[in-house]
Amino acid sequence: MSNRTAGDLLRQWRLERRLSQLELAGRAETSARHLSFIETGRATPSRGMLAHLCEHLDIPLRERNRLLLAAGYAPAYAEPALDTPAMDAVRTAMRQILVGHQPYPALAIDQNWTMIDANSGVALLLTGIDPALLTPPVNALRLSLHPAGMAPRIVNLAEWRGHLFARLARQIEVTGAASLVELRDELRAYPGGETELVLPEPDQAVVPLRLRHEAGELAFLSVTTVFGTPMNVTVAELAIESFFPADEATRSALTAGNR
Repeated sequence: MSNRTAGDLLRQWRLERRLSQLELAGRAETSARHLSFIETGRATPSRGMLAHLCEHLDIPLRERNRLLLAAGYAPAYAEPALDTPAMDAVRTAMRQILVGHQPYPALAIDQNWTMIDANSGVALLLTGIDPALLTPPVNALRLSLHPAGMAPRIVNLAEWRGHLFARLARQIEVTGAASLVELRDELRAYPGGETELVLPEPDQAVVPLRLRHEAGELAFLSVTTVFGTPMNVTVAELAIESFFPADEATRSALTAGNR
């Protein structure tokens, strides 16, 4: 993998995006001949041309750095640790969103679904989970689908599992991340495997999470929030998963417990 050329990587991403050389050349306003020469190594692309092609291929920032390195250029996008001063504003914004969402659950995750932060409402989702699954790094998908995790308490497990696998498949297609492929393979080995997404009812807007709880069955809608115009790898790979009550009974149960 480490000795792949920039041309190899460009061709890989072009095929992932299901574009011909002619189609990509048209979008990038260059010639198909020049693009072919770049892919085969007969032409050395400038740093600007690589950035231009990456933009039109919608390549993730982490992979853009990898492509630039393969071409002999320095990476364009920093990858600061989340606990560094450079990320103070991001951490503050993230915490404000999480706290502001209480008493409803919300958690921050990275590209690999590793839990970065969470609000107090998430404790409701973690009832009865094997403590081993809560040992850092904690993976949100593993928590959901592992038989010692939330899975036994999810009323619509087949539907929710199908929803999560569909999301993971799209994420793998967009990012090409090997770590996500490994996670998918692990989840497939759990009881139930990779169940297909259950078709929703005609009037169903989203797939809810239906959870057994001592207060009765709780129903949640999930919303994913990402940072706009990220300019480093760390921010580009952050997301916040927020859960909203899907019915009045769930809203009442959560707000009553917060009084």
